[in-house]
Amino acid sequence: MTDYDLKIGTQGPIFPPIDNVLKTVKKFDGLYDSVWWPDHLMGWIPDALWQPELIELSKFQKSPHTFLETLTTMACVASNTSSILLGSAVTETFRRHPAMLAQAFLTLDHISKGRAILGIGPGEAENVVPYGIRWRYPARRLRESIEVIRLLWSGRISDYDGQIWKLRDAVLSLPPEREGKYPPIWVGAHSNKTLEITGELGDGWIPEHLEINEYFEKLKMIRDASKKAGREPDSVTPALLTSLILAEDSEDCRQMLGSVAAKAYALLTPSEKYEQYGYKHPFGEFNAYKQYIPTRVEKNQILSALEKVPEEICERRYIHGNADEVIRVIENYARKGLRHIILWNLTPLCDYQKTRESFAILLKIVDYFKKGAKRNPAP
Repeated sequence: MTDYDLKIGTQGPIFPPIDNVLKTVKKFDGLYDSVWWPDHLMGWIPDALWQPELIELSKFQKSPHTFLETLTTMACVASNTSSILLGSAVTETFRRHPAMLAQAFLTLDHISKGRAILGIGPGEAENVVPYGIRWRYPARRLRESIEVIRLLWSGRISDYDGQIWKLRDAVLSLPPEREGKYPPIWVGAHSNKTLEITGELGDGWIPEHLEINEYFEKLKMIRDASKKAGREPDSVTPALLTSLILAEDSEDCRQMLGSVAAKAYALLTPSEKYEQYGYKHPFGEFNAYKQYIPTRVEKNQILSALEKVPEEICERRYIHGNADEVIRVIENYARKGLRHIILWNLTPLCDYQKTRESFAILLKIVDYFKKGAKRNPAP
């Protein structure tokens, strides 16, 4: 028995046909504690890289921007599973009004019998700007959106006078599946402003991969914000969404860390993180969430950028290795307070020939934590 309680989640299938999605997630039900869907219109890999000679998976998937719609997929999966938690990782309120999210997740709460988690964040420019939506005040919008959702979940006729959202005589009387128990709200927060919002208003924290020291520095900020808001410091469940590159052989892993796909995702690491380790970001001063539109990137530009991605940045961005090596890393997080980790196996994008091997390793990792960790009921 381990000395921590850790739940294990995974990313849900995003490509059609839906029958394959259901077949896969039915296998997850009972194996994982949770399954999560990104809420994207556009993927992070530019079309210019989606070529068989660069990413072999492109032989089988026409576009890097193919995503089933998140909430309807979750509803379909909820009707075909019985125990696994279902979450968005994460949605936002540039494309979705908070009143509609409040209603949608209460509906998912009923369909799933209380298994839905609303993962919400400030959003990404790639899913907003190309579609004619103005990108303004993402942190303010996030705060107000959570406040509006909770206000509407009260069931009262309500007014709200925010900078972004205005309600007058608004009401949402749909009750939750279980009396008084609304879907948990987990926040995808990285900046100081959004970490503060998480501590004040969130039930969980679901950042994308952070190195262990940075993770716990930010978790302390959340706990301090919770305490300042009059909440218990541990009111927020600490979670982490992270990418894995898996292989039995260390040289195979090293090769995949230098692959086109691994470097393409490493470009999403902000420029200040590059600078922290003594490098310059290939795109200069850069924050992918605010600036990056992959469909606007030319092939020569992206290939040139990939050549400048340092090996160290890739090593730090991914949890990588064989089962024992990955387990040790995850345990280091768990012993210091991580309570829910969501694992995305990036290996097939890096080397499609390693798909079977990598998922066998992933099952060993999941099995280890399933057997060793204390199991608590769903939030």
